[in-house]
Order: sequence, then structure tokens, then C-alpha cells
Amino acid sequence: MRPSMPTHSPMAGDFADNPIVYHLLTDRFAPPPRQRGAEEIGDFHGGKLSGVTRKLEEGWFARLGVNAILISAPYQQILGWIPGGEGAFRHYAYHGYFALDYTVMDERIGCEADLRELVASAHRQGIRVLLDVVMNHPGYGDLESLDACGVDVLRPGWRAATPGNYHDYIDFDSTAFQQWWGADWVRAGLPGYQPGGTDDLTMSLAGLPDFRTESAEWVALPPFLARKPDTRAIELPQATVRTYLIAWLADWVRRFGIDGFRCDSAKHVELDAWLELKQVACRAREQHGAEPFWMLGEVFGHGIERNHYFDFGFDSLLNFHFQHHLAGAASLEALFDDYAGKLAGRPGYNVLSYISSHDTQLFDRSDLMRAGTALLLSPGGVLVFYGDETARPPGHATPADATQATRSDMNWQDIDEQNLAHWRKLGQFRQRHVAIARGRHSMTGDGPYSFTRADAASGDKVLVALDCAGLTRLRTSGVFAEGEAVRDAYSGWRGRVQDGHVCLHADRVVLLETDDVSQADTLTTIA
Repeated sequence: MRPSMPTHSPMAGDFADNPIVYHLLTDRFAPPPRQRGAEEIGDFHGGKLSGVTRKLEEGWFARLGVNAILISAPYQQILGWIPGGEGAFRHYAYHGYFALDYTVMDERIGCEADLRELVASAHRQGIRVLLDVVMNHPGYGDLESLDACGVDVLRPGWRAATPGNYHDYIDFDSTAFQQWWGADWVRAGLPGYQPGGTDDLTMSLAGLPDFRTESAEWVALPPFLARKPDTRAIELPQATVRTYLIAWLADWVRRFGIDGFRCDSAKHVELDAWLELKQVACRAREQHGAEPFWMLGEVFGHGIERNHYFDFGFDSLLNFHFQHHLAGAASLEALFDDYAGKLAGRPGYNVLSYISSHDTQLFDRSDLMRAGTALLLSPGGVLVFYGDETARPPGHATPADATQATRSDMNWQDIDEQNLAHWRKLGQFRQRHVAIARGRHSMTGDGPYSFTRADAASGDKVLVALDCAGLTRLRTSGVFAEGEAVRDAYSGWRGRVQDGHVCLHADRVVLLETDDVSQADTLTTIA
């Protein structure tokens, strides 16, 4: 099909041009959770929406320069746990990827008032709030949820289940599973249900039930939701599975003023379903102001190339390659030049690069200064994963589920202050300068390595030098005019261009930008 979307031509410097997204797992962020052992890696650890708001009010995100916060899905997750790591631990839905009821809050992370206050606090600071949402699958049929939802498939004594004998307490041959989501709603390896398919769109990802988002058949509410006393879900006329899911997700935008979604497992859902979600969410967002709704896709393995996802509602896709490009790059110049060659200007798409992820691995904790420099000066958009700025150490994991190590609790009591200061300076500089994300990149020197970024659409321009210390002389011709007032955002030095150069005492990094003339007039240039 040919996509049809409301057009939005972003002005230079719009969020879509320079997204700086802070990704956190709400349960693992704040307040500081109590110590957890290796056997509790899959438990809820106590992070709350109110904890995120507290950090907003303290200025944590503003001082990092981020302009969006990506939080875990706030809607209700499965009530209990499933065996994790091949039976090594109890795996709860602390991450927000095992939905039970899309219409109500998960009270383990907060209430509706908490979410409203978080959004209001962020918006007061010019920070957007994004939700991590799933339209491919609901959560597993766990013991607690099956019992609470009246799906009579549990065997006596199920409350004594352990990760090792969990499945012994479920009668997987029972036709009572029809009282769960129902065969009209999901594919699952259960009596009366269609099994998962063999392609990306119909497979049961990680054994999860697969929503039948491709179906054109009208459906009623899932049986368990029709009985659930606290749900906000109501019957919709002439509605498909897709219609319900989109209505439920867009309702968070309408009711709370959410600014965008990260769409999990994007390649496992039909493209026209994503386009429809974007259209409905855009309409829901209109009552909250002129800022357009923004949609990020998680297409596992995607790099920096443009593809057809951008024609179906996505403003940006996660760049899974940056983590490896950085580790294997011969030089930062090679990396920056390659990325700017594809992303400079406004080619009609963008990607979000990261160095750490809950789906892959944490970047080398001993190399976060260099990695932060590379990420926060990279062309395109960027994603800061919680704790990269503080050197959060990895947590416990099991051989069968190593990604659990990436989801450790935020290290509020053991912050690497030098690393944090470095990330803050770079992040604030990036936020002020769309040229970093969209500007034409030109190398200007290799001793020290220096480059310029200049964005023709906005007139924004910067000069950056790396790996420099002590008295440093940098050529500014072609970027800053003779006599122009400039400032190093890293060291705080201020001065003016003389003879096509600036000379300053550098502190490893120089972030040169145009300065306020009234302040620069009182300063002298280092000779």
C-alpha cells in the first residue's frame, strides 16, 4: 500500500533533527532500590514513576542535555513470573514487555497521578516523554495472571511452583485456555489456537503469544478482559485486533500527553499497522499542543541506512551497528565522516545510535569517556542508556540470559563523577547545536584531531578538537570570522578569533561555539 501521513517539515533544530533520548527502565532507576541477590535479577526492584519525576525536578536530565526520556510501558503487565534463564530465576515483567491489560496502570511502578506529574515536570523543562510499547505480543500466561483472570487451567498446589517445576502446574491440554485471550486474538501453541508461524510476522517471538494484527475479522474483547473488573477496555464496534491495540495505545497519548513511542519488535508487525498507529497517535496528540508525535522503531539489527519503515510512520530507527562501529573503528574521523555522509542535512530520515542497550550489552565500563565523546558528537540522533553517564556496573546474569546484566539498578551511591561531568558537558553542547546532528562534517586537523560541523538550514556551526591538553592552537577560518567571540563549552574559556585561530588551554576536549558578545568583550585571548 502507499502510505498517507500528515506532512511535517521540521525546522532546523526541531526535536526530530536532534533527538537526544535518555532510555531508562523505570523499575531499575529511582528511588535507589535495596540490594538484590543473583536469584532476584528478574524481580521488580522498586523503581517508580515518582522516582523519575524526582530526578527530573533535581535537574538530572536537564544537566545531561537530553530532550526526551524513554520510560518503560506503564500499562499493566502480567501479575506473576515465568521461569527465566532456563529455570535459573523468577522472571517478572519489570521491563514492561509482557502486557496483560493495556488500559490500566501497573501499580507496581505507580499510579495515574504519578504519570501525569512526570509528564508535566518533563514538559516544564522542554523534555519529551516517550513510552516503550509493544504491539506484536502480550505477556505469557503466567500462574498468577491465569488464576486472577479466571482461566481454569492450573493444577492444585500451583502456588508452591518453582522455576524448575513451573510448567507442571499448568494443564496445557485444557480447552479452558479459550477463556484467556482467545483464538481470535492471538496465535499460541494451545488447544483451539492457531500455532505461531515461521515468518517474522506470524512467529511466536520467544514463545510469546502473537497478536493477529493482520486479521481483518471483527472481534469482541478477549474473554479474560470482558470479565476483568478493573479494566478500562470496552467493546468497540466493527473492530479488529489491530483496532483495539491502536486505540488502547493512543489513549495514553490522549489522556496523558505522551510525546512519542518506541515501538518494540517492529519487524514482527505489519508496516501498515505501524502507519495506522502513527496516524491515530498524531490525532490524539493534537489536543496537547503543536509538537508532532514522534515514533522510534526497534528493528533488530538495523543500521544507519534508509529503508521502507520510514515510509510507514517511523521518524527514526535504532542503530544497532554503532556499538560495533565504535569498537572497531580505525579512527573517529572515519566513523563521523561515514555517518555525516549519510545523515547530514535532512535526507528524510534519522537513526538513533547508542553504545549500550538492554537488548545487547553494556559498553566497556572502563572506556566510557571515549565512548561518550564518540556518541554525543556523532551525526544523527543518540540514545543514552541509563547509567552510561555514571559508569553503572553490570548486574547478575545467567549463561542462558546474559542480557539481564544490562538491567542492573542505577548506581546512585557509586557514581563516577569524572565520567558524569564529561557526559554532561558534551550532552549540553549537543543539545544547543543541531549542527552536531545534521551539519556538514569537515576534518580540519589531525594534531590534535579537529573538525567542524555546519548546518546550512539553521546557520549553526561548531568546531571540535579531541585528545588535546595544555596550550592548544586551532584554525577557525571557514567557521568563525575574524574577531568573532567564541567560547569553549568544555573548559569555559572565552575569547575571540585572531589571525584565523584561537589559542587556549585545553582540557582534553574543545567544544567551540559562538559566544555572547557582551560577555566575550571583557575577556582576553590567550596569546
